[in-house]
Amino acid sequence: MIKIAPSILSADFSNLEKEIKSIEKYADFIHVDVMDGHFVPNITVGPLVVTSLSKITKLPLDVHLMIENPDKYIESFARAGSKWITIHQETCNHIHRTIQFIKKLKIKAGIALNPATPVNTLTHILPDIDLVLIMSVNPGFGGQEFIPHTLKKIEELKNIIIKENYQALISVDGGVKLDNAKKVAMAGADILVAGSEVFNSKNPAKRIVMLQKACE
Repeated sequence: MIKIAPSILSADFSNLEKEIKSIEKYADFIHVDVMDGHFVPNITVGPLVVTSLSKITKLPLDVHLMIENPDKYIESFARAGSKWITIHQETCNHIHRTIQFIKKLKIKAGIALNPATPVNTLTHILPDIDLVLIMSVNPGFGGQEFIPHTLKKIEELKNIIIKENYQALISVDGGVKLDNAKKVAMAGADILVAGSEVFNSKNPAKRIVMLQKACE
């Protein structure tokens, strides 16, 4: 079954514990977008928020570092309670070293690709990672429209993973909604990251169930 990772980027931060508790029984992960105002044009949360989240929920925290120089902050986010840490291919000069550093901290390691970054940039690192996060919008803001070409990119990546018998999961982030969830799942996604689609709905828990059923 497809897994759903609600993104707190669209949650009400004044009632964050209530928001998390409302979807906890239905979600598979909590997706945490970390932005630095440099790599992407927005600023969000840091390790202190991740620490707070780890006290609120037992769901795995899937932390997406949309930041420059992620190596400087990986250990802080690991100590804060991250279970998965995803870095951007576009920000790392020595990506193997960074992935191995994450894994030494006993954290699942992922690599994110911006919409214009091709799948073949991961050829020599795919055997070593647990997750590929395909960005289906240009990162930085929630509520953007899904980029249709992403479906071909997901299919390309899934074919490589199957052919080579790799273990990496495919997560898709950006513009995921009820009307495109099944297409994304059929293209090969294992995890759907959904922010505004979940937290901007009248019943976030019910929306998660609807997304799961839409992918069946």
